[in-house]
Amino acid sequence: MVLKRTSPPTMSRTAGVLIPLFSLRSATDWGVGEISDLLPFARWSAGAGVGVVQVLPVAEAARGQNSPYAALSAFAIDPVYLAIDGLDDFAAAGGHDALAPADRTLLAEVRRSPAVRWNEVRALKTRALELAFQSFVRTEWQRKTRRARELERFAREQAIWIDDYALFVAIHDEQMGGRSWLEWPAPLRDREPGAMADTRATLSERVLFRVWLQWLCDRQWHAARRGANAVGVELAGDIPFMVAGDSADVWARRDDFRLDARVGVPPDAFSATGQDWGLPVYRWAEMEAGGHVWMTSRSERMADLYGLYRVDHVVGLYRTYYFPDDGSPPAFVPADETAQIANGEAMMALFSRRARVIAEDLGVVPDFIRTSLDALEIPGYRVQRWEREWNLPGQPFRDPAGWPVVSVATSGTHDTDSLADWYESLGAEDRRALLALPALSALRERAPVRFDDGVRDALLELLYGSSSDLLLLPFQDLLGQRERVNVPGTVNDQNWTYRMPTTISALISNLPVRLRLRGLAERSGRTTLL
Repeated sequence: MVLKRTSPPTMSRTAGVLIPLFSLRSATDWGVGEISDLLPFARWSAGAGVGVVQVLPVAEAARGQNSPYAALSAFAIDPVYLAIDGLDDFAAAGGHDALAPADRTLLAEVRRSPAVRWNEVRALKTRALELAFQSFVRTEWQRKTRRARELERFAREQAIWIDDYALFVAIHDEQMGGRSWLEWPAPLRDREPGAMADTRATLSERVLFRVWLQWLCDRQWHAARRGANAVGVELAGDIPFMVAGDSADVWARRDDFRLDARVGVPPDAFSATGQDWGLPVYRWAEMEAGGHVWMTSRSERMADLYGLYRVDHVVGLYRTYYFPDDGSPPAFVPADETAQIANGEAMMALFSRRARVIAEDLGVVPDFIRTSLDALEIPGYRVQRWEREWNLPGQPFRDPAGWPVVSVATSGTHDTDSLADWYESLGAEDRRALLALPALSALRERAPVRFDDGVRDALLELLYGSSSDLLLLPFQDLLGQRERVNVPGTVNDQNWTYRMPTTISALISNLPVRLRLRGLAERSGRTTLL
């Protein structure tokens, strides 16, 4: 039986922008978007009539990974996003003058770089943060100052995850040289109490370092969120379906995860064999029996950071597709539809408890899952390029003016090519089908093959005019740019490295762009914010 939501969502008609945090650029960043950049970007968004700023996951990435969907922790913010120039402890340590000459040169290089140079940025920031931490230990921690007590209070409040996380990273990076926890000596791998206590004492300063970093991230994040809310903008996030196998969560809560199988997706039009993501598999029955402690903590953490967030791969919460390590056939868990509906609705109710959620329901999704999401009044996606009547002659595009009110209208995702490149890739028949939409009548008269400002404005007007309460557009599409964030199924130096071509300050100074976007919002009635 499908669960019916008891109260309707309070989503108002709003425009939003999707941009990874790492893509923001300022005159003072360290080669990657930083938490403090969210506030000026929110101010630009408010001026452009955009009421939601959605970022990709900001959880600390697994070692060797640039993808924000392979996390070392479901809870920790990646310290690479700390705005170092805003840290009192860095200033007390001597600031930029305390950096080695080579690091000052490197800072200037990564700041100018058109793409995020992850390895260099991480190493550079780590060296600077080590200097700041040693200053904190000398002047605050050892003297038991007010700031030291604030750190202690934060650690107590976040103990449900931060104790295991900080110890895990200290062991993983400092003692084990980056080796997976599955390769650690048995006493640490299996979390024997004596070994854990001894190691925590031995690595106490390194554990404190990790807690201190999270405290700083938390302070900067909440300052940015308060500032964004004050100008009428809500920060939105993205909760990944799974963490990495080599993560603090799996090490600490292995009863919740199967390690003898890997999460994936079944065969579809893009892959005859399906996709093997190489991630652990949830033990749904065991998690339910334990009261969903970990999932509840995740939902509370997301609500603490965001007022709205996207639930990644929502189909996997209803039924998880997995590949057994022993070579036996792939399967779903739970196995039957009734149990799948119950599992998915329990998870969506849990995630919806303290924040608004939207469901990433793209790809091959059974009808019963979308029926369930509709009954729960949880918005799913309407991606304009894929909204077609695929079984009708000519496969006409569905008119956005008729899309469900409870839905998320968009031109694409972080995994698609830009609106500009997509338009130019259309064949003559597909272009005619697109331009047959009523809102594109003026564009239909000239039917341009190339993407230009007129095409951009017409397609944006089409999407702004959709019936969907929430419009969530990639930043590149709002501006008519062509850069990509990710190309699925590929691993190279370009993926997950996109940076804005100009600084946020330059964007704010560009009055014509701001007025163009505000005009779109006003004409489509998208001036009321969340």
